[in-house]
Amino acid sequence: MSTILDSLAISSIFPSNLRPSLRPSPPFSAAWDRRAPLKFTGFSISYTSVNNQVSLASSSRISRRTNSVSGEASDVAFDVPTVTEETWDSLVLNATEPVVVEFWAPWCGPCRMFHPVISDLAKQYTGRVKCFKLNTDDSPSVASRYGIRSIPTIMIFVNGEKKDAIIGAVPKTSLTASIDKFL
Repeated sequence: MSTILDSLAISSIFPSNLRPSLRPSPPFSAAWDRRAPLKFTGFSISYTSVNNQVSLASSSRISRRTNSVSGEASDVAFDVPTVTEETWDSLVLNATEPVVVEFWAPWCGPCRMFHPVISDLAKQYTGRVKCFKLNTDDSPSVASRYGIRSIPTIMIFVNGEKKDAIIGAVPKTSLTASIDKFL
């Protein structure tokens, strides 16, 4: 019933030659006054009688915030080398210096937002610590061997042995404190 009344109300706003298929969301209150003018939260509707155009524009902060976050995450340069099942032994277990490995997956938002931190650590500890990332979707056997159940997970290896594990996207200071223990 609400959809039919809403459609009629929208149709009465615009001239008969323009029938937009806009449907406002129904109100949460059962005592909604159907004679009250329609309100579109987060949107603005404008009608130009000269060229008979209807435009709908979003003014939602949430959509802007979401776009900027996804844009920032997708524009990050990933310069941390990748380790796989095939290269695991040679790059991580047989390394002479400490190794930091980030276990991640491409579909994991916190992982992608955490990549710049790992990249900064790789630059900060150049020559003293090796940093790698391992895609758990591409190398599931390594992830299961070390009991990875949550990502992102950061593991620190010294002389081929796992010494520390940090689960979740933690501040850079927490990671540097953990790494500094093994230098």
